[in-house]
Formats: sequence, C-alpha cells, structure tokens
Amino acid sequence: MFVDKAKIYVKGGNGGDGIVSFRRELYVPEGGPAGGDGGRGANVIFVVDEGLRTLMDFRYQKHFKGERGEKGKVKGMHGAGAEDMIVRIPPGTLILNDDTQEIIADMTRHGQKITVAKGGRGGRGNIRFATPNNPAPHISENGEEGEERWIVLELKVMADVGLVGFPSVGKSTLLSVVSGARPKIGAYHFTTLTPNLGVVDTGDMRSFVLADLPGLIEGAHEGVGLGHEFLRHIERTRAIVHVVDMAATEDRDPFEDWQKINEELVKYNAHLAERPQIIAANKMDMPGADEQLAFFREQLEQANLADKYTIVPISSLTKQGVQDLVYKAADLLDSIPDQRAVEEVISSDERKVYKYEKKDDDSFTVRFDEGIYVVESASIEKLIKRSNLNSYDEVMRFARIMRKKGVDAALRKAGAKDGDLVRIGDFGFEFFEGSDYLFE
Repeated sequence: MFVDKAKIYVKGGNGGDGIVSFRRELYVPEGGPAGGDGGRGANVIFVVDEGLRTLMDFRYQKHFKGERGEKGKVKGMHGAGAEDMIVRIPPGTLILNDDTQEIIADMTRHGQKITVAKGGRGGRGNIRFATPNNPAPHISENGEEGEERWIVLELKVMADVGLVGFPSVGKSTLLSVVSGARPKIGAYHFTTLTPNLGVVDTGDMRSFVLADLPGLIEGAHEGVGLGHEFLRHIERTRAIVHVVDMAATEDRDPFEDWQKINEELVKYNAHLAERPQIIAANKMDMPGADEQLAFFREQLEQANLADKYTIVPISSLTKQGVQDLVYKAADLLDSIPDQRAVEEVISSDERKVYKYEKKDDDSFTVRFDEGIYVVESASIEKLIKRSNLNSYDEVMRFARIMRKKGVDAALRKAGAKDGDLVRIGDFGFEFFEGSDYLFE
C-alpha cells in the first residue's frame, strides 16, 4: 500500500533527575555534597533513507517517544545520556508543524537529518549548588521535559520524469511497457489512485525514474477529485511527459485536454510552467489518430508553442514510438540540472518556514481568577517542574528566584494578602506578604 501523508506525535526524552548525595568515606568527616547530574534525554531525529518509497510505517506507529536520561549518581558522577531515537523517512518528505502548518524541513537527500523533538537537559545534582554560605545543600533539580509536538509528514515522490494527463489516456500502460513496474490497468477512470514508480533503462547505459501520477481533472488545483493528493507529487519531477489521447476515444478534443491539464499545473504551482515537457501523443494505433495529431500540431503552431514542445507519436499497446520517447526523455534530463528547489514547495504550499525564536524567559503575567491569583509564565512553570519542592532548601531557593524576578512584588500590586492562594502551573501556594511562599 502506498501512503503519502501521515500525522504523528513526537516527544524527546525527559532529562534524568539530579540527586542529593554526600560523601561518606572513612577518615573524611563532613565530606560535602557529591550528587551528580542527570543525563540528557534522547532526541527524536528523522533521517532520509533512499530505500524507502512510502510512509506506510507511520500508518501503524504514530507515537515516537525518546528514552529518558539516566539519573545522577553518587560520588559526583553524571547519569548517562539516552541514545537518540532515529526514525527513517523516504526522500521527498515534507515535515510540517501540525499546529501552525509551518514547514519544519524539506527532506530530499539521502542521509539528511533533522531533529524534530529535542530531549530535555538533565537536572543538576546538589554538588552544583554548594556555596560558601551553604556548603551542604539539599537541593537538586528534576530533569527537563523533552519537546513534544504533533507533526504532519507529506511525501512527494522523488522521480526524474512524471507522467501526467487526463484519466484513461494510457499512462499506466506506458509505465508498464518501459519499466518493470506493474501498475493496475483498467478500462475505467482513476484506475491509478496512488503514484507508481518504475526505473527505465534506455539501453545505452542511461536510466531514470519514471512516475505514473494519477489522472488529473479540471479543477484539480482546488482539490476537485483528488487534485491536491495528485499534484503534490508533480513538484518533485525534473521533467514532465504529458500523455494525450490523440485518438479522442472519449470524444474529447486532445488539444483542449492538453491545455486544461497545463492550466491546472500552473494554478497549483506557477513554477511548473517552466518545467520541461514532452508531449506523448498516445493511441496512434487507433483510427483517426493521424488526423487528430495533424490538427493538434496546427493548433500548437497557432498558439506559437510549436518550438517549445516536442511531440512524440506513440502507442503504448503496440509499443510504436515508445523507445524514441524514452531516448528523448533521457536526452532532456541530460540537458537540465539535477536539482529541486525548496522554494517551489514553499510557494505552492503557501506555508511559512519554521524558524526557532528564543522567547523572553523573564516575562510573566498575574491575574485574579475565582479567588486565586494565577501567575502565568512558561519559564517559571518550567522552573517549578524542575524543582524538587519536597526539600526545604529547594523551597527557599525557589522563593528567592521569585523575589528576584519580581513575582512577589507583582502579586502585592495585584492585591494579594496574607493567606491568599497563588497558582503557578499545576502547583498551589499560600502568599505571605513580606515573607516566602509556602508550598501547600
């Protein structure tokens, strides 16, 4: 089964907790603190593997969580960091932030890596908090939580040449003739519902990857039919072979068909107008095809496009002209650079590229909500999660940090009095004016 879109959850591993420990050795009185730091949590890293061609693995596994770092150890030894989680994805995968729809990365090259969820830092042990005023602190930090997010993976097949055209013009048959691929072939529209890839051997020491892309219809750029599901794959191709039913077996005008498909491509992504294109005039073994081809050439000349496009008459059924088409496609690929611009993806998706911006860690707000003063701050909530508030020393340290940040002053300004409840994240405190917070 071919799967080209998946939504998954990723979470970096939490950092290991630091510990409180003291040296207990013979002949070493009052040995001092010796609690080590916790280890770093595992990162979740995506790596491009050219051996993959589908997102099928993500159909059954949607959650990827990194391992937690090891706790700190005695004698000042650090806990081991967790081994990073490596997740392999096929080339051509676009990674999006599900909340903002921003592009995190466009993964196109074999071996390309991106960290999609960073592991948390390890907590510090009490050896880190020793000072002349407090040489034996009972303070340690919990490990930092790893990053977590929902992301969307969109696969756009990586092929050298893409076959496009209306349904039932013979694209799948052509792919089966020129390569070892065995796509589903039937005498009805939309036989092909997912892209099929095949490797074409020209016979003169050259080869290229050919993609049979599902049939397009008018309005595909707006999502009509399965338009967006089809069109995303065309962006990755270096060249296009536009297959046209030159025998007009369904009583459609071949030139109008060709124009409509090109319009849909350009409306979806304006860059596709610049993509080199060969017109494969298919079904030339059918009655009336020669007359239609002559009329097609006339219409192309009237539109002043005769010099821009090469027309190759073929019959996928009898294999007439197929080898000539293969040679012309290979020659075209030899004449154009082997590169795919990320800007094309961005312009078509109209989504911003994700950029990390460091936020102001000292900012906070205080509001009164149903009898409770609520302090909102991402950095303070992060700090309190890392604090081991079962320790008196740690409570005092936390209170000093709050005073230094100006939180207690802001609470007094907001009207907080002795005994009022204060909530920070999931933790509740009692406020005492001129004193410290007392954990409830």
